[in-house]
Amino acid sequence: MNREIVLDTETTGLDPKTGHRVIEVAAIEIVNLMPTGRYFHRYINPERDIDMDAERIHGLSRAFLADKPTFATPEVAGALLEFVGDAPLVAHNAGFDRAFLNNELELGGYPKWPDGRWIDTLALAQKTFPGAFNSLDALCKRYKISLADREKHGALVDTRLLASVYLELRGGREASLDLQPAQDVSSRREQERQSYGARPGGRLPSRLTAAEDLAHKAFVLDSLGPNSVWETKAGSQAS
Repeated sequence: MNREIVLDTETTGLDPKTGHRVIEVAAIEIVNLMPTGRYFHRYINPERDIDMDAERIHGLSRAFLADKPTFATPEVAGALLEFVGDAPLVAHNAGFDRAFLNNELELGGYPKWPDGRWIDTLALAQKTFPGAFNSLDALCKRYKISLADREKHGALVDTRLLASVYLELRGGREASLDLQPAQDVSSRREQERQSYGARPGGRLPSRLTAAEDLAHKAFVLDSLGPNSVWETKAGSQAS
């Protein structure tokens, strides 16, 4: 089983070395490149002010976060570590999230996540689209992934978008954008196949009535003769 965790953070500013903190973290579980429907999401009290530029981007204020748990609590750090387990971590511009999360883990006395566990979708995108603009927004537009729910940056919304982008970068999405569990997706596809009458090989059943079918065959035989290409092809498909 290939289990991976796609994650994103929102922060009070740009650099944990200057005292900035994580204020939101979200993570989505993917198994064998299929979203399972399991996710983690927490808002966090940073116990400090938020830079105005950062607040304009994510819309999270210190007042909103005042009653939220701090990162070091079991409700946040403990639950996040349990959710992630030993899975690889997928993030866009992973160095940013890695620096902030490892800073929070270190401050709380938890083990940090080593660099080798991280998969950077920005680096993957730069290899796939060298020289192109590879922000998360740009990749969503390139892959025709809807940004309708993204009024502002938010860790949970961005993680869902990033999961879809990551699956595209790894070879194409196999699940719907709402990240339904894999078994639900395959069940839905089977229902769609039966509803539309699809057959193996991709051919749809004929919508002609028996009378229309006989009339068509009589027309072809009368107009083109018994040895026409049409008749030969029709005969081979029937067999």
